[in-house]
Amino acid sequence: MSHPIVVLQNEITDCEKCERLRTYCAGVAREKRRAYRDWDYWGKPVPSFGDPKARMLILGLAPAAHGANRTGRMFTGDRSGDYLFRALHAAGFASQPGSSARADGLVLKDAWITASAHCAPPDNKPLPTELRACRGYLERELELLKDLKVVVVLGKLAFDVYLSVLAERGAIKSRSAFTFGHNVAHPLDPVLISSYHPSQQNTSTGRLTDRMLLDVFERATSVLSPGTGSKDPAGTKTRRKSRLV
Repeated sequence: MSHPIVVLQNEITDCEKCERLRTYCAGVAREKRRAYRDWDYWGKPVPSFGDPKARMLILGLAPAAHGANRTGRMFTGDRSGDYLFRALHAAGFASQPGSSARADGLVLKDAWITASAHCAPPDNKPLPTELRACRGYLERELELLKDLKVVVVLGKLAFDVYLSVLAERGAIKSRSAFTFGHNVAHPLDPVLISSYHPSQQNTSTGRLTDRMLLDVFERATSVLSPGTGSKDPAGTKTRRKSRLV
């Protein structure tokens, strides 16, 4: 029998809540990009994926039009995913350092990847109403992932979405008390760690490097296995032996 969080992904894939997003994703899937003209684009809402028993959740913003909207798996087939999976592999959460297709053999261990919006938005900018419409899926994932100890959010928009969920649940009193920054840990339950998003804009300018992203997941590891990294979730970090390939 499938884990309830796996069953939820079928519901996400069938979602038709946001007409603008569904029209855009279907259009991209028809027109394609020349480099991928031989691909059968996914073109539907992209489900989350990973280990149903994960203790770490990774929250991104939305699928890329010619990345996950093409491949059908979060962060798969684009440069953001190249950075993310290199770091996850080096930190021991991914079976391989890259991901190009749903059937490429990638397996996540102790990690679950989801997004604030499950459909690729025009210009990578989902509307506030679209983020609200999709937020229920994230809320249900947080309930179904019973063993969560740490949440890593990639980018300020995902950070704000996650805080809005906590505020509505009464888990925090004010969102303004939490400042976004790279590799900043907030002592919540689960621990919240914010990171710059591995977008091409950030990685091409050097605002985010491989080492900086790996630092985030080493900090997550220190939360999951005390003694392997920082002395406490928000403390001074001691690097464990991870290797970027």
